[in-house]
Amino acid sequence: MVLAWIMLLGLSLVWGSSFILIKKGLIVFSSLEVGALRIALAAIVLMPISITRFHRIKKKHLLLLLTIGLVGSLLPSFFFAIAQTRLSSGLAGAFNALTPLFVLLMGVFFFKQKMQPEKLLGMGIALIGTLILILSGKGGFLEDINYYAILVVIATIFYGLNLNIIKYYLADLKALTITSVSLLIVSPIALVVLFGFTPFVDNMQHAEGAWRAFGFICILGVVGTALALIVFNNLVQMTNPLFTSSVTYIIPLVAVIWGLIDGENLYTMQYIAMVGILIGVYLINKKRG
Repeated sequence: MVLAWIMLLGLSLVWGSSFILIKKGLIVFSSLEVGALRIALAAIVLMPISITRFHRIKKKHLLLLLTIGLVGSLLPSFFFAIAQTRLSSGLAGAFNALTPLFVLLMGVFFFKQKMQPEKLLGMGIALIGTLILILSGKGGFLEDINYYAILVVIATIFYGLNLNIIKYYLADLKALTITSVSLLIVSPIALVVLFGFTPFVDNMQHAEGAWRAFGFICILGVVGTALALIVFNNLVQMTNPLFTSSVTYIIPLVAVIWGLIDGENLYTMQYIAMVGILIGVYLINKKRG
């Protein structure tokens, strides 16, 4: 169990830093470029592994791995990048704390888990905190409503589905296989978007600071996506979806610290909402004594 906690802490630090990396990438590249490049780089790094393991995959696994690639990697990569064009990196990290909530909801509705009273209370508190975050802006509550935050909420719903699928349907596959093959399957979509629907090549050749931004996205893709997903999927299989989703306790803290270092500001209601979300997540994860 000690190893699991070490993995959880390391994962929290890596993913908590991913929001500032997205922000730095967006200085030069569009949200579609950042999202597509992140997945493409992760898939390329793991390609030597995915190609050798692809032929071992059973037909029953292919659709599940495609689903994992879409809801666990590709779509969230786009959603977070799009959202961060209008949302600070600190707040994006705070919203990520909702993942355990949706792990629970997906487990209840699709995997026949039981809903305990304290988990129901935690769910309610977390949802209230989420609404406050969405509805709070520079002008105060119900002013400057940031609808882009909804994209981050949808991404965390996808993460909740992703966690449960890995735990309940892919337990017979190794984490490295799940990660590498799922990224390989969705990488053609990322490449088509990158080279067919964005000015990526032109930006790399002519945009000021392109290589610096590209470097940030390389770190995001290789460390924050490829390597982190291997650890994450391994952790799901070692423990359970709720424990693994507890990574979201530390992610907001790391993301906010990076944001403050980079000159971002949070407002009183947003801090209150973040505390509410974390309390709700704690109750969701709390075990009966």
